[in-house]
Amino acid sequence: MQDNRSAFRPAPGEIPKSPGVYRFLAVDGSVLYIGKAKNLRQRLANYFQPLHTLAPRTMQMLQRAAALDWTVVGSDTEALVLEQQRIRAELPPYNVVFRDDKSFPYLVVTLGHEAPRLEITRRKNIRGAKYYGPYPKLWALKQTYELLIQAFPIRTCKDSDYKAAMASGKPCLAGQIGKCHGPCSGRVTISAHREMVTEMVNFLNTLDSRKVAQLQRSMLEAAAAQEFEKAAKLRDQMLALQQILESNHVVLPQLSAADFFALYSDDLTASVHQFIVRDGRIRGERSWLVDIELEQQPGDLMAQVLQDAYQDNAAAPQIFVSVLPSELEAVQEILRQTRPRRGTVKITVPERGDTVQLLQTATKNAGEQLQRYKLKRASDLTSRTEALAGLQEALKLDRPPLRIDCVDVSHMQGTNVVAAVVAFADGLPLQDAYRKYKISQTRDDTDSIHQTVSRRAAQWLREEAELRRETAAALQQVAAAGEKFATVQGVQRRRRSVTRPDLLLVDGGVPQVNAAVRALSELGVTDVAICGIAKRMEELWLPDEQYPVILPRQSEELFLLQRIRDTAHRFAITFQRQQREAAISTALAQIPGIGDKRAAQLLQHFGSLHRVREATLAQLQQVPGVGEATATKIFAALRAERAASMTQPDFSA
Repeated sequence: MQDNRSAFRPAPGEIPKSPGVYRFLAVDGSVLYIGKAKNLRQRLANYFQPLHTLAPRTMQMLQRAAALDWTVVGSDTEALVLEQQRIRAELPPYNVVFRDDKSFPYLVVTLGHEAPRLEITRRKNIRGAKYYGPYPKLWALKQTYELLIQAFPIRTCKDSDYKAAMASGKPCLAGQIGKCHGPCSGRVTISAHREMVTEMVNFLNTLDSRKVAQLQRSMLEAAAAQEFEKAAKLRDQMLALQQILESNHVVLPQLSAADFFALYSDDLTASVHQFIVRDGRIRGERSWLVDIELEQQPGDLMAQVLQDAYQDNAAAPQIFVSVLPSELEAVQEILRQTRPRRGTVKITVPERGDTVQLLQTATKNAGEQLQRYKLKRASDLTSRTEALAGLQEALKLDRPPLRIDCVDVSHMQGTNVVAAVVAFADGLPLQDAYRKYKISQTRDDTDSIHQTVSRRAAQWLREEAELRRETAAALQQVAAAGEKFATVQGVQRRRRSVTRPDLLLVDGGVPQVNAAVRALSELGVTDVAICGIAKRMEELWLPDEQYPVILPRQSEELFLLQRIRDTAHRFAITFQRQQREAAISTALAQIPGIGDKRAAQLLQHFGSLHRVREATLAQLQQVPGVGEATATKIFAALRAERAASMTQPDFSA
């Protein structure tokens, strides 16, 4: 695409230096991106730097843009508020996308009514009502609701049903089945009903276990008086309250109200997990996914997460986060405005104690949610088919890349250089075709890529020739013996693992791509497409192309390439670590007086090679069978090994 920014670039001095919100618009007038700035002139100037110096996603957005406008506001806080309002209204494709936009439900007691009722609602404007929550899990709230009704059978019916029962003198359905003690039909007085409501409100306010003890005493008294029906009802009420108390156990007694937010992300998607703590108890939790767009830093993402979370809910006075939001003071001011009487809001990263542990649990939950999402997406046939078709179109291939190989190089400060190749068929890993390569001598990363691709391609050619011979021999066996299919089937299975790929990916940019192209050309391989994957996984470099191919951030094709690249990276790193540990283990065994047996004892005592290398002289002497002289030899040898590794040349992996 061409650079059309001159068509909408403002004249010098036209952009004010004030805080504000800006929008980039497409040709059809749709909004592409909405941003905020403390200084509009300074911020917008960044978008008119040379195109090739900008981040890939910014470059793509600007190539689609046809117009630019902005709105000046009075402060940074106003800019934050206006930005969020416009993002929620316009849903621009290059902004962060939140996949969960519902407000939380609450448990409400309508104290303003003549006969107060208990209900579940998302409305927060009921006059004279007492609110409890929010409860992110609706099913958990409904469970609590049912238990409360069992313990405190107060009114739950709609106003219309209540008035009808008052007129007829007959209880509504809840009263008929025993879920309400019937103030509408005169079974109990309004005064007695309100007393029970007050009792329930007091329990909800304090979650005091003394109420359970009181019901237990009443139950025993009723049983002693042989009032067994009454005792059974009291027993059910007691068990219901016990269940509510058990589901709201105290975890942070020092906190009356606090929320915990943890982020866990990869290059494309962030997972958010929130714990809601009220009166020292975890009252609920909520998880959702965020599609990361443009150059979202963790602090920027956290700022938007917090504003979105409290768009329709009052902020907690204490908020613990895994990373501080950018423009902390402005975010705290925005959240303060959501609280009753504009109460204080403090956002911090916990440093010690139970708050740290709870935030770590939230982070773990966020990570597990992201992993489940990625596994579900990777296993979906429709998604894989869409990804392969999208890659064919984006990379201008003759056919969908049903077979994709990926090359990755790994090393430790330039030493123990290894490479790995993984293979995917139909969008799924083909582990039989994974290969590991040791690279004994190399000049740099591109040379390592060249060696690896040369060895992989030579293997294709060698095994394809062997496959042709085996197939011919197997077919002759079938023709001679009738139904001996096992050999042919074995050849077919092997063919799937050695077939040259439709697409070869290399980890890197133009230099790495050129190295791979040169390796295939030297072997006469011309029917394998090549592209390089940039480190940020946002751009694909093709041979002889000046600009990269940029895939949509949330596209299935980019998700597939990211998965393949990450698999190759893990495979290479694991192999490199194994080689490194084997080298150190061999070095231990070669120290005079050590040998394989004592080297094994050292590893068993310390648990890992890393801990052996970090051990002090005194710690080495604590190993059974290792005296002072032997420990001194080991310590000197390991120190020399560390010094040698520090002087080795380094190149990018």
